[in-house]
Order: sequence, then structure tokens, then C-alpha cells
Amino acid sequence: MRLNSSTISWSFGLSVILLGLSVPAGSCNADPAEHDHPIPEKLGTVSFPISCGAATEKDFEHAVALLHSFAYSAAEKAFHAVAAKNPNCAMARWGVAMSYYHPLWEPHFTPQGAEQGRRELDEAKRLGGSERERGFIDALDQLYGATNTEAPAPYKQRAEAYQTSMAALAEHNPNDVECHVFYALALLGTAAPTDRTHANEKKAVRVLEPLFQKYPEHPGIAHYLIHACDNSEMATRGLPAAKLYSQIAPSAPHALHMPSHIHTRLGRWEDSIASNRAARKAAHLQGDIGEELHAMDYLTYAYLQLGRDADAENVLEDLSKLSDLQAGEFKIGYAASAMPVRYAIERRKWNDAARLPSIPGAQPQVAAITSWARAVGLARGGDSAAAGQEIEKLKTARDQLQSAHEEYWANQVGVEVDEALGWVAFSEKKNDEAIQLMRKAADEEDAVEKRPVTPGAIVPAREQLGDLLLQLGRPQEAVAEFETALRLTPNRRGSMQGKKQALELVAAKK
Repeated sequence: MRLNSSTISWSFGLSVILLGLSVPAGSCNADPAEHDHPIPEKLGTVSFPISCGAATEKDFEHAVALLHSFAYSAAEKAFHAVAAKNPNCAMARWGVAMSYYHPLWEPHFTPQGAEQGRRELDEAKRLGGSERERGFIDALDQLYGATNTEAPAPYKQRAEAYQTSMAALAEHNPNDVECHVFYALALLGTAAPTDRTHANEKKAVRVLEPLFQKYPEHPGIAHYLIHACDNSEMATRGLPAAKLYSQIAPSAPHALHMPSHIHTRLGRWEDSIASNRAARKAAHLQGDIGEELHAMDYLTYAYLQLGRDADAENVLEDLSKLSDLQAGEFKIGYAASAMPVRYAIERRKWNDAARLPSIPGAQPQVAAITSWARAVGLARGGDSAAAGQEIEKLKTARDQLQSAHEEYWANQVGVEVDEALGWVAFSEKKNDEAIQLMRKAADEEDAVEKRPVTPGAIVPAREQLGDLLLQLGRPQEAVAEFETALRLTPNRRGSMQGKKQALELVAAKK
């Protein structure tokens, strides 16, 4: 492939900052609390020739570079600026519509973003563009689906149609880098968390790895390789991209954070800490509370794995100083809920876990994290009756998610129900029932990949099963479960300590 590179390394003055603030009155960001990045300065190298004229091409490439680092709010503003400079530029409208779509985050669209994006895309279709550009626009049209006056098809169906269209576009343009990069992202957006063969992720890697060798400064290639390899099977394959992405786009907080997805998968805790400290600082400076909390959650997780409890506590103290958090925004609510739960449960402070307060306004799958922690804390503290009340809250959350067709999260909360019931059964000396429930939870959790919003389960169900067997005086069986847990989540402190204790007990019995 031949790429006419245009390096996007930007140092903006006051005039450009003001331009970024001068957004058309109709614009709205799909999820401003999660990805509201002011315009960064160094974003990597992108080449995306368009038919809108040389005067707008560099600005358009700058906007695409922002998009590739999920700087959605800044990308929206940058694409609007291109449209303001050239009102006949169809691809600028495509870019605005793309900025409202979050393929790897939930929600994928907000109602306002979907409505605004539909209007922008309709304008792009009216303006036309080259045959290749119409391919991008028509593919995105598949994703947006029906107009506002019609019932939209289910999101999964629309996302798969978009992926199919992007596959065709990439096939018809074999030497076009952006066609292939956006096709790889579409594959990741339709990857099923229940597919433990990681078929889509492997397809995406086959697309991206050759491009990474040729264009090592492209932000999207490195970024999407990390996401593709964010699983226990492929994590090592993602290390080269993880090592480079933060250098490619160091001004984007998300680029500074993303390497920690691979480091966490591999149990490289010091590297994860370094990555998330940098990401947290950049996000704070840019006023991106969602990205800051996301980094803080990963940071808390890593500190606890190294036994650096005081450092984890400092992160929680900083969390307590934040006010008016929009807990209804998934990324914010999740991190704010998960951090104190991790701190209590990982340290086995059952009384602390039992007293954790809920965060008002959190979504059911987020509120469930705190209910689960209270249930486990109460059960392990011997109050099975009070634990049962928390389990009822978990069941209510699970039922709400099932009614809303949120199958992934309904299953995750179902795992939490079984874990909590397992500890209640243990407290009531129903040992066989406890093992059965915990093994069921472990098997169900291991069958599904985690979402990228979290570094992992608070405590993997497989590790809890090992802990349960250890508590029941069955150390040989516990060793096997801890070893399985460590294969899936390397270097987790709880699993390593549990395995060591179990092996000591096995040796003592000989």
C-alpha cells in the first residue's frame, strides 16, 4: 500500500481553541461525560485523501486522528470546523455522524446523538462525494438504519450490516488504509463476548498487523490492535502496539491509558500503574472526568495486586473529593462504584464491604456491584439473613436487565447472584450447595469476555471457588482452581496467595 503521510502533530494557539468552541448550534456530543476531550496536540499520522479540496484535507485528517483515539467530542468539533470551511464536503458530515457512534462503549448511541447523526448523515448522502466516499457514507447509513419516523432494526443487526458494508469497501479498495482500519474496528464492534475463539478479533488482527508494520505512527492501527488483543488468549500479541500507542498519540488521555489493557491482561502491574498515572493526569488537565475515573479504576486494581494498599487508598480519597458525578453515565458510575468495592473485597475487609453505600442514579448493572459486595461481606461475616436481602436486590437488577434485553449484563449480574448465594450457603454450612453455586458462577464467567470498561471482575469467580475450597479444607482441589484462575488472570495477588497457602496445606498432609 502507498500512503501519502501527513503527520498530525499539532500545537494550537488561542485562535484554534476558540474555533473548537465555536460549534454550530445544532451539534451535540453523543456522550460528553465519557469522552469530552479538548483538542489534543499530538495524535499520530493519518492520511485520508478526500475530494473536498486541499484546503480542508489536513483539518479532516486531524479530525480522523481524534476519532481514532476515541476523542469523540473533539472529533465532532473538528469535523464541524471542516464543514464550516467547506459546506459541500460530504465527508465532514460523515465524520460528525461517526463521532456520535461508540462501537466499543455503551451506549453505542445516545438518543440525541443518534438523532443528530442521522441528520448529518442524510446531508452527507445529499452532498455525495467520490465513489469511495459514498462507500463510507452508505456503510454508516446501514449502521444508523431507519429514519426517525420508522422503527429502527435492533442494534446488533445494524452493526453487522455496517461491518458487511465495510468489508466490501475494504475489498474494493485494497490499497486504502482507512478503509481497512475502519473495517477492523467494525469487526471489533460486532465481536461476540461469548465467542471464546475470538474469531472477529483474529480477523481484525490479520487486517491490522501488516498495516502496523508499514504505518507504525497511525493511531487507529495501534489502538484497535490493543482492543483486538484484550483477552487472555491474545494479550501477548498486543504488546508491540501497547508499547507504542502512548508514544504515537501522547496528547490523548485514552491513548495513554490503553496500553494498560494489555498490561492488566498479562499481570504487568508496574507498567499498568505507569500507564494509568499518565492517563489520569492528562484526563484531569483536559477535564475528561470519565477518562480520569476509568484510569483511576485500573490504577486501584493494579495497586491492590502489588499490595500497595496505601496507594489505592489515596486514589479512593481523591474519588471522595469529586462531587456531582453523573453516575447515570455508565463509565463514570462503573468506576466510581467499583473502586471502593475492590478496595474492601480484595483486602478481605468483610465488615467494610457490608457497609458500602450505593451511588444514587447508577444503572442496574452498576448498582449491582455494590449490592454484591454487601452480600459477600455480610455472608462472610456470618449474617446470611442480611446478605439475602442484598441478593434480592441483585435478582431485581438481573430481571431489569433481562427485560431491557441487556443479555450480557444480565448474565454478569446472574454470576454475582450465584457467587453471593454460594457464600451464604457456606456461612450456613451447606458446603456441597456452596461449591455447586460457585462452580456454576465460575464456569459462566469464564465463558464470556469482559467489557473493556473494566480491568476485570472484582474477584474472579474461579478465584472465589479456590478460596471456598480452601476454607472447606480441600486444598488439593483449591490448587487446581487457583491455577486455572492464574492462567486466565496472571499474577493476581489473591490467586497467588491462595495457591501458596493451598500448596502448603497439601504438603503438610503428606
